[in-house]
Amino acid sequence: MTQARDFWSRRKAAVQAEAEAEVIAAEEQAIAAQQAELGEKSDAEILAEFNLPDPDQLQAGEDVSGFMAKAIPDRLRRRALRRLWRLNPVLANVDGLVDYGEDYTDAACVIENIPTAYQVGKGMLAHIEALAAEAEEPRSEDEPEVPEPDLEPDLEEDPAPQPVLVAEADEPEKVELPPAPRRMKFEFEG
Repeated sequence: MTQARDFWSRRKAAVQAEAEAEVIAAEEQAIAAQQAELGEKSDAEILAEFNLPDPDQLQAGEDVSGFMAKAIPDRLRRRALRRLWRLNPVLANVDGLVDYGEDYTDAACVIENIPTAYQVGKGMLAHIEALAAEAEEPRSEDEPEVPEPDLEPDLEEDPAPQPVLVAEADEPEKVELPPAPRRMKFEFEG
């Protein structure tokens, strides 16, 4: 059972959390200062300081864990990881099963300011209005009139329905089915 914590245990936990937060903040501040200091140095100086090889010259099987230290700048870490990914065939060759590996935006086929009949919020309103206006215009005498199709089909008298012949089927052969499985029944006496 958990009991409600009293005031002093909550206070003690809060003080401990504050102390941990101060330690974490101090570490982050030290790392940020070190990163700023390393940002001023060139990559060759940083590699010499940490005794690391050139990330672009790494060979297959070499250890890149030295580049993963917090003190190493991100630019060197990324160069080492890129080299690792190029060297390792498992990481270098994507299998093609990546769902979002292709560019589905199709930006190469998009035409800037393409004219369309679609209007935001109104749809294809202008196009429909143009078709309606064209239908209302009187035809000139030079154009032959096209007869409008009848919407109601001609109904002819239905002839007397033909009787449907049904073939009588012979009795199906009796198929022997395997016996149904028996279930075990358990009884417990208490």
